[in-house]
Amino acid sequence: MGRRPGVARSSWAITATDLVGLAGQLATALVRVPFRDPLRGEGNPVHNSVVALTRETIRSFMGYSSSLPIEEFRSIEVVLDDLCRMVMPPVVHAKGVISETTRIAGVPGIWYRPKGKTPRGTILYLHGGGYIGTSPRMYASFTSSLCRSTGCQVFVADYRLAPEFPFPAGLEDAVLVLECLTHNGVDPDTLFLAGDSGGGGLASTLLYAMELTKHAPIAGVLLFSPEVDLLLDEPSVTENASTDILPWNIPTAAYLHGRNPAAAAVSAHGQDVTQWPPVLVAYGADEMFRDPIRRFVVHLQEARVPVVALEEPGMFHVFPILMPWAQASRRVFSAIEAFVGEHLALAEAGRRESETATA
Repeated sequence: MGRRPGVARSSWAITATDLVGLAGQLATALVRVPFRDPLRGEGNPVHNSVVALTRETIRSFMGYSSSLPIEEFRSIEVVLDDLCRMVMPPVVHAKGVISETTRIAGVPGIWYRPKGKTPRGTILYLHGGGYIGTSPRMYASFTSSLCRSTGCQVFVADYRLAPEFPFPAGLEDAVLVLECLTHNGVDPDTLFLAGDSGGGGLASTLLYAMELTKHAPIAGVLLFSPEVDLLLDEPSVTENASTDILPWNIPTAAYLHGRNPAAAAVSAHGQDVTQWPPVLVAYGADEMFRDPIRRFVVHLQEARVPVVALEEPGMFHVFPILMPWAQASRRVFSAIEAFVGEHLALAEAGRRESETATA
């Protein structure tokens, strides 16, 4: 995002000063960990200690970076993206995945494809970051794991972010990518939509737009701690503030830009979901979005949408991305593999039946 034309960034001197401040903030977070009762939790002492360490450092990082002026925030983002550019390719290739930076319908992004294999399907991934931050490259480890475990090619869209580009800019980019994929040979029956956090919320908005435009149904949806309700008025938003990685003052104003947070275009609870494809949603019992996601799952079930809901005890926001080695994350990946495999098999069976009927 920081490299887009017209997006302001701070000077190298200010950026360096901010990085020193970030390092100090993270060091302070590490010092706090022993005083947070790190051994308490759902797992064994080692697991609980890692959870506590991850929670404290990520929360401190988010709190510090979101407190910076936007041009300084973008500069930090560029530094992290450059770091991932150097570090992530060996990780991706080690998983038997190849990557390609490209554009689809003018929207930049990164393809991840199984090396030496024909992809079984396609996943359009909308990355998280609360609608304001992160980049596709920062998700390389997670999205390449999705590629390897499902056998699908994964496109991570670098959609426009707030505050420079508030709603509906990100939605417009997502619509362009989706339409271009389907118009250029991607079968909707083998296409999955996925996203985490704000990207999960954007995925629900994209599905809402697809309903309005009568878009062909897709195979399924994969959501990880989706931000599906921007009202943020459920009990878990405050009750789980001490156990989650998110800052207690979750920002949404920059994205909404004055729009009603309860509007169907930005919050899934107000949407008619009766025509949604099957959904898999994974989230933590200790995260701030827990209650909105629970209500969202009930909303899907009442609409008779096939849904696989995985609420993992003791886990925080987007835990499969931050702690892929944890048993809870492994259960999520096993469920993803089964979910995608099942719906790709159904699509294949449908094609064969159609071919038989027309023969």
